[in-house]
Parts: sequence; C-alpha cells; structure tokens
Amino acid sequence: MKQTQRHDVIIELVKRQGYVSTEELVEYFAVSPQTIRRDLNELAEQNRIQRHHGGAALPSSAENTAWHDRKMMYSAEKARIAQKVAAQIPDGSTLFIDIGTTPEAVAHALLNHNQLQVVTNNLNVAILLMAKPDFRVIIAGGDVRSRDGGIIGEATMDFISQFRLDYGILGISGIDMDGALLEFDYHEVRTKRAIIESSRNVILVTDHSKFGRSAMVNLGSIDMLDSLYTDKKPPEAVLKAITQGDVQLVLC
Repeated sequence: MKQTQRHDVIIELVKRQGYVSTEELVEYFAVSPQTIRRDLNELAEQNRIQRHHGGAALPSSAENTAWHDRKMMYSAEKARIAQKVAAQIPDGSTLFIDIGTTPEAVAHALLNHNQLQVVTNNLNVAILLMAKPDFRVIIAGGDVRSRDGGIIGEATMDFISQFRLDYGILGISGIDMDGALLEFDYHEVRTKRAIIESSRNVILVTDHSKFGRSAMVNLGSIDMLDSLYTDKKPPEAVLKAITQGDVQLVLC
C-alpha cells in the first residue's frame, strides 16, 4: 500500500474509533513501527490527527464521537467486558449504571439477574431494565442530553448523593498515559465523581481504544477506581498507573 493510501486509511480508523495505537496500526498494515511513527508524525504536522505517545487521536479533544457510532464500535469487545462484570454482581445487589455505551452493555448483561436495584442517569439503561418486573429502577432527575440519553446537571448530582450503593459501573471517554481519567463534558465529570463517592465498589468498563485517547476535562486519577475491566492489556505507562493505584485489572 502506498503511503498516501495508508494515510487515508489511518484517518478513517481514527475517525471511526476516536483513537488508534501504533501497535494496532503496525499489525493492521504489516509494516514496521518506524514506518507508522513517520506516518503519524506527518499527519500530525498536517493537523489531520493529534499525535499521542503510543498512538493518535482526532485533532479535537473537545467533542466526543456520536453515540450511534460509538455504540457500533467494538460491540463484541464491549459484550465480553459486560458479561465478565455481570458475573461478579450477585442477585439482590444495588448499583449505579453510568452514561456510556459500555455501561449500557453491562445493563444488557444483567437482564438474567434477579432482584437488582439500579440507580441510573442513563435513559437507555432505564428503558432496557424496566422490562424486568423484579428490578427496581430509579432514574436521576436533571437535564437530558438528546444526543445520548444521558442525564446531567446539579439536580443529578444532588439526587445521586442521597444513595450509598454496592457497585458503581462507570464509563469513560479517555485514559491518559499517566492514568488520568478524561471526559468531554465537565457536567458529566461532576456526576461521575458523585457516583464514585456514593459507591462501595467502583468499576470502570472500557474498551482498549480509550487508552491514550484525549478529552479536555480531567475526572481524576485512575486510583479512584477499585477495578478496571477492559478487552486488551493497556499500554505500559497506563499499566504502571494501574499498578501504583492498586486497581484490579481484569482482561476480558
């Protein structure tokens, strides 16, 4: 494949996934890491991508990929993550389920459970789980985002802070190489912090494309979590932060 063709494919992959690692691109094109690094450097100079240590992302870190596109990305990987998480949650548990397509996959995987009590700020989760007559589903108040059914705002945080539940199932937009958890919306960050503070066991669910992905708002360090469920081994820098933060890593 010619360099220009490779560049076009890289751009398409970044647009589709939000982030691609150098390792993925080496495997995809069957070329050397040096070739991929040169490609990424050239594309970054043209402002067609944003270069990161270990990969590349979209030039803007201010806006997330559309919800419908995200729902289609890595659906098999998200399903594996969801099944693994669901297997750790006993019947009768109380839990938060956050905004995001991977938390939604967890909600789907919980449909075979019994007597769960679920608090959520995700309309998609509430609609899915209300089909189970033995579940108690409590939905947060606040501003509804039309693009993804997420509920955020001051009222949402006040509502969440009333609870103390067994599990908090969180999604995330990006994880920086130093272990910082990143989001695109500061309102959503404040809601996630409320969920973390109100959960006995905080579980982050994310596919590997979020490692090294940039977003503009810092939620906090990865050591805020109890466990991280993902589909591939994180890059070494992120793995170091996970180990130092005493976070349980579960590869699905």
